[in-house]
Amino acid sequence: MDDELRKLTERLRQESGGTAAFEELAATGDRDALAEVLTAAGQPLWARELAAFRLGLAGDRRAFEALVLFLNHRDPARCAGAAHALARLEDPRTARAAATLATNELRVAYALHPVRLLVELRAPEAVPALITTLRRRLRPHDPYRRVALACVDGLGSLGDGRARSVLTDALAHPVLAEAAVRALARIPRQR
Repeated sequence: MDDELRKLTERLRQESGGTAAFEELAATGDRDALAEVLTAAGQPLWARELAAFRLGLAGDRRAFEALVLFLNHRDPARCAGAAHALARLEDPRTARAAATLATNELRVAYALHPVRLLVELRAPEAVPALITTLRRRLRPHDPYRRVALACVDGLGSLGDGRARSVLTDALAHPVLAEAAVRALARIPRQR
């Protein structure tokens, strides 16, 4: 069993109270039944999350919209699970959705997992979105240092020269300086 699926299953088992409905949903191999949970009225949040996650791991694109909603949820565990499933879904819309969430200044408190997902996807949208998000985090007294640090680390991992300027600016921020030095070292020198 996928380690993330195991963790999600245990978390949702507790959230659901370990009901028979949960056990049935966790055990079914019927993708249509899982997809129906995503569209049926009155389904509990745990059921929608479990169905979307399992469909995402199976590569079933009917899970896309639900997973994007969970990627932007206030609960970090739900965001992490959604990011994991979206990375495996291989839907071409995923990078654009993650970039939109990462750069939405009104939802920046929930941008950590979209940023990490962009890095994992290594999509064309990743570097511009991370640069935009990091540049906004370089304001004095910005409270979203974890998001900024994820951007710095991600830009280093992506190794794209377009990030050199914003990473150089990040050197002036004590919380980010060490990570920025490491990230800059990973970007090939221009000739």
